[in-house]
Amino acid sequence: MAGLAASFGSGAMTNSINEISGAACIFAIGTNTTANHPIIGRQVTRAVQKGTKLIVVDPRRIPLCRIADIWLRLRPGTDVALLNGIMRVIIEENLNLLNTSFIVERCEDYEAFEASIMENDLATAEGITGVPAQDIVKAARMFGSYIPATILYTLGITEHSHGTDNVRALANLALLTGNIGKPSSGVNPLRGQNNVQGACDMGALPNVYTGYQKVENKKVREKFEKAWNCKLSPSNGLTLTDMFEAAHEGKIKALYLKGQDPVVTNADTTFIEKAISHLELFVVQDIFLTETARLADVVLPAASFAEKDGTFTNTERRVQRVRKAIEPKGNSRPDWMIICDIAKSMGAEGFDFGSPQEIFEEMRGLTPSYGGITYERIEKSGLQWPCPDHEHPGTPYLYSARFSTPSGRAKFASISYRPPAETASHEYPFILVTRRSAFHYHAVMTHKVEGFDELRGEEHIEIHPADAASLEIQEEEVIKVTSRRGSIKAKTKITEVVPAGVVCMTFNFAETRTNILTSRAMDPITKTPEFKVCAVKIEREESAYLMKDYMRWGTGKT
Repeated sequence: MAGLAASFGSGAMTNSINEISGAACIFAIGTNTTANHPIIGRQVTRAVQKGTKLIVVDPRRIPLCRIADIWLRLRPGTDVALLNGIMRVIIEENLNLLNTSFIVERCEDYEAFEASIMENDLATAEGITGVPAQDIVKAARMFGSYIPATILYTLGITEHSHGTDNVRALANLALLTGNIGKPSSGVNPLRGQNNVQGACDMGALPNVYTGYQKVENKKVREKFEKAWNCKLSPSNGLTLTDMFEAAHEGKIKALYLKGQDPVVTNADTTFIEKAISHLELFVVQDIFLTETARLADVVLPAASFAEKDGTFTNTERRVQRVRKAIEPKGNSRPDWMIICDIAKSMGAEGFDFGSPQEIFEEMRGLTPSYGGITYERIEKSGLQWPCPDHEHPGTPYLYSARFSTPSGRAKFASISYRPPAETASHEYPFILVTRRSAFHYHAVMTHKVEGFDELRGEEHIEIHPADAASLEIQEEEVIKVTSRRGSIKAKTKITEVVPAGVVCMTFNFAETRTNILTSRAMDPITKTPEFKVCAVKIEREESAYLMKDYMRWGTGKT
């Protein structure tokens, strides 16, 4: 796994979007691609129409299931058990499924990995995941037989208390079959927003500077100290979730939050509000007065993408130009201007930039993977990092020759299944899974666009017909959903999209804050909360069914 750190540490795709159409098999796990990434979803659909095999792994019957050759409907949070079961079949059959030459030439630690895989049989995998053993076998044979094969995943894999294990298991699957380092293959996380990749590339992580250069590496740190004429801490910083924990404990006194709405989007939002209340100073910089900004001491109005120049880096590592289309509205200004003025007012040096291009030039001079990317070169078309010099054409796919380890070889990781932090119980008999909506970009922006709320104007909770019948719940009825952290109300949508025992909601509506329910249980490495598995109970909302009784009485019906 260490050999894939350059892409997975950054969340970047190992391959390119246009390579999807060349894959013989697509393995889509934990990704509702057509809703969350419709352009990439269209690539998948076109590939299937041309004959590409499609394996979909998801608890919900998402639209991709309609065109899938195999749909594996696993229980939420059991991905590692399923993937290990698939890999056991590949190892056991060892016909054309196992890429022995790739393993020998380019990998390490295979023997220990194989031993860990053989510890559990398919009956165990079926018992944990709920996926029939014969379907696991069918998927393994398909993925191992149709080469090249590409793996697509999103937050359905990472938003777990064992999300890192999920990703490592996917890396194992790619290595085992030799589906890495060549076109139309790879392990490809699809980023959820337009410049998440760019933000990570620029050091918006607590343990790296730009281009994933480690904070704890003395030579790296000295390079940045010299460039910035300052002394830098040798210790890693805090993740976002750690920051709110520290604020709650009084260890952080002030917080400057830019472009995020954690009161709506973070797990256990009641805790987030309490943490914010313990701050002595809370500053929010955003384009709208978000639910979080309403709690701030100071709000700094920022400009939107259409009101500023710069670059975005998309999910396939492609750096692209962004050009100002309109002047900033009101008192809003581009983020970089606000940050520079604050820094200068605090006495910092080196913030006398005159444009985003000047900032970009400084950054690429300190960042080897961006070294050959200039505004001139991306004027008409973007470039994919790594692009180390001006003659380099960019990199469509990673690891063609070697992996990013001292030996140049990728290491298999021995991963055992660990259950989610919460499971269904007598008191909380349902598992809540959260998702995104095709019609809304989180909550704060698209609700301000005329027409989107007509497509989806309020929150609904998806519930299976059998569960609705046992609770005597009707379609569109207001119900109360409660977890160990709090309660919310929402209307029901009775559907077989979800399996029995599982319910599903989005987090797109500030008035129905789904993340009041979700758990702060975190992956120990990434510190990502377990949004995708949350134990809840469902109760009929008394006012709702009393009103229905009143309506029946008022019409003379009994």
